[in-house]
Amino acid sequence: MHWTSKRRPQAFVAAVLAFALSGTAIAAPLVVRAAGPSAKTFPVGKPVAGDKIVLKAGDTVVLLDGKSTRTLSGPGTFNAVETKTAAAGSTLGALMAGGGEKRARIGAVRSVKGDDGTKNPSVWYVDMNRSSNMCVMDPASVTIWRKDATAEALVTVTGADGKSSPIKFAAGQAKAAWPVAVPVTDGGAYKLSWDGAKAPTNLKFSVITPAGVDKDTMVSTFKKAGCDAQLNQVMQTAEAKPTPKG
Repeated sequence: MHWTSKRRPQAFVAAVLAFALSGTAIAAPLVVRAAGPSAKTFPVGKPVAGDKIVLKAGDTVVLLDGKSTRTLSGPGTFNAVETKTAAAGSTLGALMAGGGEKRARIGAVRSVKGDDGTKNPSVWYVDMNRSSNMCVMDPASVTIWRKDATAEALVTVTGADGKSSPIKFAAGQAKAAWPVAVPVTDGGAYKLSWDGAKAPTNLKFSVITPAGVDKDTMVSTFKKAGCDAQLNQVMQTAEAKPTPKG
């Protein structure tokens, strides 16, 4: 599948991606991290060849398959494809499908009851408190999320050209639309500042147009673009314990 427009509705893209991550199709797991004496054997961003993984003492390999991430630690021989159904699969799908909300809905006040606000609910939401490189597929539908939505806040978004625009969070509102007056651009750098912040949050955006929305392509794209916070968010959401194959 090839995308012909950077402005394709993100909700549709996220829905397809969630399906790809659901584990319906069995595919080779993708290496997202490798360390130890055998690290060169497992290039980051590449699918694992074969159905068994042999690790030496000191080796650690993190894999992402259709259901979850798994951390393998040597020495030992492991199944490359996890056959168990991982409950984390639905959580991972929800994480990837959380974006693309319409601006009118995002601007509404949200109650924090039942949500402690400690975890970013979507890999596509910009964490207001975290400086990072951020990958987006639709620069016109970027969402800002904040960890603590207890009190109201006035956030100023400033672009590299000095143009700025305010965003007002009401008490209980955890997310808001990126201001139209300071549009997100590919490679654009921005600062978020507000009263009480120890330092401004620095952001750099990459507008991605992957050739597909399968998990292999997306994780590779995150890695190549340097969107490490999003890659780590996916991995941490679906951590599962491996079962060695003796």
